[in-house]
Amino acid sequence: MAFTALKRHGKTMARLRSIGTEQLPAPRPRYRRGFTLIETALATVIVGVGVLAIVSAQQAFHFKNNWSTHASTATLLGNEIREMTLSLPRHDPVNGLAYWGSEPNELWVGDFDDVDDFDGDGGGLIFSANLGNGPINARREIISNMPGWTQIVQVYNVDPFNITSIQPDGTTDLLRVEVVVTYQSPMDSTPREMTRVSWITPN
Repeated sequence: MAFTALKRHGKTMARLRSIGTEQLPAPRPRYRRGFTLIETALATVIVGVGVLAIVSAQQAFHFKNNWSTHASTATLLGNEIREMTLSLPRHDPVNGLAYWGSEPNELWVGDFDDVDDFDGDGGGLIFSANLGNGPINARREIISNMPGWTQIVQVYNVDPFNITSIQPDGTTDLLRVEVVVTYQSPMDSTPREMTRVSWITPN
C-alpha cells in the first residue's frame, strides 16, 4: 500500500512538472549581434571623408609654405639689385645723358658704373640661372644653386612731377628702376612672377 501511494505521488509530481513546463515558454537562444552592411558602409564613408580632408589640408599647407618661401626669396633677390644700384649715379660720369645704357666698353655687370647701364640697350637686363649669368647679389656675384630664378631689371625715365608717367629714354634726369623676379620650377611650363620691386634713384 505504501508502494501504491508512492507511485501515485510520483505521477502527480510528473503531471505538475509537465503543467509547469507547458505554462512557461522555453527560453529563446541568444545570438551575438554584429554590424550590418549599411552600418559598415557608413563607417567606411565617414573614415574615408576624414582621411581625404586631412590629405587635402596637408597639401594646401605645403603649397602655402612653398609659396611663402619663394616669395621671401624673390624679395631678397629684388633687394639685392636695389642695394647694388643705390650708390651709383643716375648717368655715366663722363658721357652723362649723351649715352643711354651700358657703354661699349662695359661688357658685363662688373663694369657698370651708373644706373642707366642696367637697362642694357633699352630693353632691360636679364640675370638668370638658365642663362648662366644670375641671379646676382649686391656684390655683382652669381648666386649658385638657384635654378629656375631670374631677375629682370629695367630702368625708366619718368616725369619729375608724375613718377608713374614713363618718358623716352634719356629725356629726363629722374629714373625709376624696376626689378621683376620670376621662378620656374621643374613642374611649371612657364616662369611665374614672384615679386616686383621698384624705386626712384636718389642720386
